[in-house]
Amino acid sequence: MGSIVCFGPGPRFKGGIANYNTSLAKTLDREADLDVHIVSWTQQYPSIIPRKFEDTTSKTDFMEGTDIQIHYLTNYNNPVSWLKTAKFIADLKPEKVIFQWAIAIQGIPMGFIARRLKKLCSAEIIFDLHFVVQKENSGLDQSLTRYGIKAAHTYLTHAYKTVKELEALYPNQLFKVNKTGERVVSTGKSNEKTVIKLYHPVYDLYKPDPDFDIEAFKEQLGLKKHVFLFFGFIRKYKGLHNAIHAFSKLSKERNDVSFLICGEEFWSTLNPNKFSTKLKNVVFNGLKKVFLSKDSDEKDYRPLELISNLKLEDSTYVNNSFIPNEEVHKYFQVADCSILFYETATPSGVESLTYNFELPILATRVGHFPETIQDGFNGYLAEAEDVDSMAQVMSTFIEQPIERSNVKSAAENMSWSNYVKAILADSIS
Repeated sequence: MGSIVCFGPGPRFKGGIANYNTSLAKTLDREADLDVHIVSWTQQYPSIIPRKFEDTTSKTDFMEGTDIQIHYLTNYNNPVSWLKTAKFIADLKPEKVIFQWAIAIQGIPMGFIARRLKKLCSAEIIFDLHFVVQKENSGLDQSLTRYGIKAAHTYLTHAYKTVKELEALYPNQLFKVNKTGERVVSTGKSNEKTVIKLYHPVYDLYKPDPDFDIEAFKEQLGLKKHVFLFFGFIRKYKGLHNAIHAFSKLSKERNDVSFLICGEEFWSTLNPNKFSTKLKNVVFNGLKKVFLSKDSDEKDYRPLELISNLKLEDSTYVNNSFIPNEEVHKYFQVADCSILFYETATPSGVESLTYNFELPILATRVGHFPETIQDGFNGYLAEAEDVDSMAQVMSTFIEQPIERSNVKSAAENMSWSNYVKAILADSIS
């Protein structure tokens, strides 16, 4: 039996990419006649970054019932571990190695490991691109991305926008784009690489609980009839500040609405009084001034303060913490729709998670959202940075509800089975 490697954060880490890598590995384990390995980071980022990345609260074991082998090997801060990682993967003699690419800062270790693997084994190197142009998009980000993903034989993308960004990043590279997984084998006469355009699959790690008492939980949280949900890490690009302003406008028109906000502030996960945290903040803030524009700095981003400023306490419930895996379903089951009023967007894990609960999505016309959200069918689209448009969309959703069967129908082509089928498609010459 052959093997396949999913390189990326393992299930002990927080966040969408860890969930994504886990879901991919579980589908491969279920549907492919291959030994499946997750090769994970031990530390994903420079040690100076002042944030806690590991999930120490969830009790659910996503690996239960699988034959997946997990190896925590790669330390961002230790180049020797990069060499050991490449050798370990090569010794497995994998048919394919799938790298999860989600942040430019990982470009040096991932680019090094991918190049090393091309020398040590014959595996197909696949980069699963969650973005090409990073939201901050500094010159350093572009350079790290160009180096980090260049060694791939094949790219996976979740939006045509990402395909165009890939073509712009490598203007002299020819790409053949398809949706089936058909490969192009480069020869001395050919400079083509394969790009497989697929949809971000719907997360299957979280499922509704049919015995969950929705009305009792709504009463416990003090929620009203119509519940709008914001879920996930609180980052500036996700536009929570605009969503709160839009909800404020809506709540002045009706008294039967609630805004349910669930997720931790991205840069507030460590004890600020500890010396190590203070030291990391000093160093990290200094580096940000050098490499990031002032608009990209989220140090002072505090959208939750708007709730008291706008006197929304009676109609808003906030769980400002990381939600353990076993509790995720509760918040989606009491909600009527998911709010994704992003300023910029790459294919979103929260979007895919929302589809798993068959919830309509209210989003902005940015990034890939117009590809996946049909206005008036499985959700509604507002204009970016237009609070009045967002408030109108929220009102329209109440007056003209979206059928959940529409959401289910729209997500049918976003299955993990379809995704894995394309990854495993035989190469052709």
